[in-house]
Amino acid sequence: MTPSTTVRSPLRLFGRDDELATLQSLLARLWRGDGGALVLVAPPGLGRTALLRAAVDAHRDRGPVLYATATPALRAVPCGALHALLGSAHTSVGPSPAAPPPVIAPDALAGRLREAGAGRPLLVCADDAHTWDPASRTALAFAARGLGAGSRTAVLLSAADTTAFAGLPTLHLAPLDEGAASALLDRLVSGTASGADAGTGLGAALGSTTGAAVGSTPGVEGADPVVRAELLREAAGNPSLLAALAGRLTPDQLAGRTPLPFPLSGGEAVLAAHAERLDGLPDRTRALLLLAAAAQEHESDGAGADALLLLRAGTRGGLPRAFLDRALFGGTVTDGLLQRAGSRVHFAHRLVARAVLHHAPWAQRRAAHELLATLLAETGDRARAARADGVPAPDGIPGEAAGEASPAASPTPLPAPPPVPLAALVQWACAASGPDAVLAARLEVAAGAPFPYAERSAALVRAAVLSAEPALRAARFAAAAEQAVLAGDPALARALLARTGPRAPGAAGAAGGAARGLAPFVHGMLALRSGPAADAHEGLRAAAVLLGPYDPRRALDALLGAAEAAWAAGDAFGYLDAMNRLARTPLEAGLEHYRAGMCAVLEGRAAEGHALLRHCLDPAGGPGAPAALLRAGVAALVLGDVAAACRAGARALAAVRTGGPDALLPQALEHLAYAELRAGRHAGARAHALEGLHAARRTGQPNSSAHLHAVLALAASVEGPAEACAAHADAALAGAGPHGLAQAVTLATWARARADLASGRPGEAAARLAPLVGTGPARGHFAARMLAVPCWVEAAVLGGRLPEESRELQSAVDEFASWAARTADPGAPAQLARCRALLSPADEADARYAEALAHHGRAGGDFERARTQLLYGQWLRRRRRTREARGPLRDALVAFQRCSARAWADRAAGELRAAGEPAGARRDAADEPLAALTPQQLRIARCVAEGATNREVALRLSLSPRTVDHHLRNVFAALGIRSRTELARLLAG
Repeated sequence: MTPSTTVRSPLRLFGRDDELATLQSLLARLWRGDGGALVLVAPPGLGRTALLRAAVDAHRDRGPVLYATATPALRAVPCGALHALLGSAHTSVGPSPAAPPPVIAPDALAGRLREAGAGRPLLVCADDAHTWDPASRTALAFAARGLGAGSRTAVLLSAADTTAFAGLPTLHLAPLDEGAASALLDRLVSGTASGADAGTGLGAALGSTTGAAVGSTPGVEGADPVVRAELLREAAGNPSLLAALAGRLTPDQLAGRTPLPFPLSGGEAVLAAHAERLDGLPDRTRALLLLAAAAQEHESDGAGADALLLLRAGTRGGLPRAFLDRALFGGTVTDGLLQRAGSRVHFAHRLVARAVLHHAPWAQRRAAHELLATLLAETGDRARAARADGVPAPDGIPGEAAGEASPAASPTPLPAPPPVPLAALVQWACAASGPDAVLAARLEVAAGAPFPYAERSAALVRAAVLSAEPALRAARFAAAAEQAVLAGDPALARALLARTGPRAPGAAGAAGGAARGLAPFVHGMLALRSGPAADAHEGLRAAAVLLGPYDPRRALDALLGAAEAAWAAGDAFGYLDAMNRLARTPLEAGLEHYRAGMCAVLEGRAAEGHALLRHCLDPAGGPGAPAALLRAGVAALVLGDVAAACRAGARALAAVRTGGPDALLPQALEHLAYAELRAGRHAGARAHALEGLHAARRTGQPNSSAHLHAVLALAASVEGPAEACAAHADAALAGAGPHGLAQAVTLATWARARADLASGRPGEAAARLAPLVGTGPARGHFAARMLAVPCWVEAAVLGGRLPEESRELQSAVDEFASWAARTADPGAPAQLARCRALLSPADEADARYAEALAHHGRAGGDFERARTQLLYGQWLRRRRRTREARGPLRDALVAFQRCSARAWADRAAGELRAAGEPAGARRDAADEPLAALTPQQLRIARCVAEGATNREVALRLSLSPRTVDHHLRNVFAALGIRSRTELARLLAG
């Protein structure tokens, strides 16, 4: 066999390119005659064993291999692991000795390894070395530290930590990234490899505890997306755990045809490996770890447990106070398994908490939950206690798929015990050994009180687990998923939806009806924020039909969500359809005014629609109804009342920050930022949009991210720099394109065009905008395209429009005039007059510009007024009225500077210099060779240096090609150069 020059493995590995490269480097040095040592450090299941075996396979043809791991029988025998290692020359793992092996001194092992590697390079692999007996660990570490140049021996260890091997080179294995884990799951469920097969994704296909080859599930072509998301979430990048979890599911469960079990099973081997550290700990440490694990069993990942609750529970359980203080507040005596952050206590690894619960006998686990429940019932916050005799669901938050959930309908009669805190009920549920209809009903009712959404979700999960009836169980899981969506945890929501199956089981009554419609409703809510808008629209419409007879409030929210999806997609007919369906349901007055007003505006009855929408500008309900406030902001923008839109947006943001839901935070910030843009408050819009972008990423809402990138692109098209505008616009288009978000596409394209205008590239701006404002298939969003018409007219005129384009421009201006007549936007008349000035003959343009400036004086807004002044000054200067041009150009420069529109200010400054007045622009050392040029010559030189032809420069600067040629010859003479290339090099310097 030809010796291998790379690390090969008979196993299918994913996501470990870097680790395999490190092993290859170690082996290459060994083959050159220079040994060394390396410790692979990782928690169980991340692939330590797989990587060791990959190294063994690569080295097998180069020299001998010693490979051993300590069996339970050897761990108590001094030097037992070393005896197995030295006897493994012809086996993969050394057998247990028949008689106690002799103790091997540390220096003796080093000598034996030198002897074994005297002929050919020797590879020594010690698997799970942290579990070896102390004598073996000491000898192995001593021998490994003595290796180096000329040793011809390499020692490769795997361990859970570096405690016994301090000072040796280490390689820490991280969990698989999403791409590698996804590729592994593809292989596990279908037997077909993804693109990682070509070597782009190598990593541990199996963990250090199983050693089984990767197989596939027969009869399954691929996992259902929701099931897939749950498996990846639960495994958290642990390949061994992912393989075990997927291996326990049936083909129907993998395909989403039947619900997933709760909790998922199959990770017992990985959890047992994590639990090995517990066996050597004192009893009181294990008792505290069990309390900590029980306290956070129902919490979301990373939430941890309340340190004071654990202190009270430990004291009640008989643990010494001094021990508890050191463990909870001093960070000692728990072997590093517990860590404190503020008032919360966390496990060092999420699987350790699960391993603690899995390892503990059921009686101890139940006692821990009961103790915590008793303490919470005694000392819980009475103000947030849920009355088990029936807490009415709070008033909903009707809105675009953001309504506050009421519990799933339950036919079970509710008991009436004394008030019990929700957290105590959840702990009692965790202590239950089987279905409990009474406790499940109490949890469901308690979850309807105004608790945080994450707590409601946890309570409904436990209610579902305690439910024996399939329809009721599915409905409660779906209700828990809805609360997870509102809490801003879409990953958990998808995991809970996987427990409902593709559709809820058929059953009579409200529970069956709610179960059939609730899961599609939550799927639609998720698609609205992270999927194609068309899918969200259709899914929410279908959910509204299913929910209508059983849950009118959720059916209402589903239709509002369908309308929001259609709006984002630019589907005016879909929006009207969803809003008209709302008319079949009794609505509160504010929502009915909004529905009827929006429909009237879109159907061309502007006066009637505006009258109705004015009733929505100040909704009742104050901070308790953020969705109603967001609708008020939309109504204000449709009316053109940007001040009212800013007020409504600020109130909506305050309401969401005060009472949630967290899922609405990105939308609240987006609405406020867009209203501020319309009001000319670009800095505030940028700040709010950036915060919204972070919130959208944190809550898993990529559609909101696309909208917010578009808002940031618009802000950057004013403030600059152009690179920021381009980056945000590209990000918006990348997210909005695949999901059909026409509104974000329109705004991002408009932003790029506006930045082109600021940079003096009107031709590019016109090319971007022409499809949006036209009538073809690329037409922009029905509610945003009119806003871009003034920019298109300006770009087309400055770019030197062709005669055949004049009719299209005039048609667009006529449509804009019709829109301006219907809107109350105070800036629309000024922009209309500016468009007409650009298209008017010379004898009419002067009056049109004066009209536009008069409208700006009444409407306010520095930026748009400055744009009109800039265009007017340009027009005057082109007609040799330079003295008159300086006034509007000077005013434009000051206004652009006042609103931090740097690129626009530079453009105004250039025009002012061309009019013969210094604009106070800064000049650095690179500009000194150009000081002899006139402002006009400098503008032409810069255009030519960018690669423009004389004709393109003439179009850009509104000059004749002959004038450009004349100035360019003078530029060459003044600078002493002969070519455009020299000019470009000079300006680049």
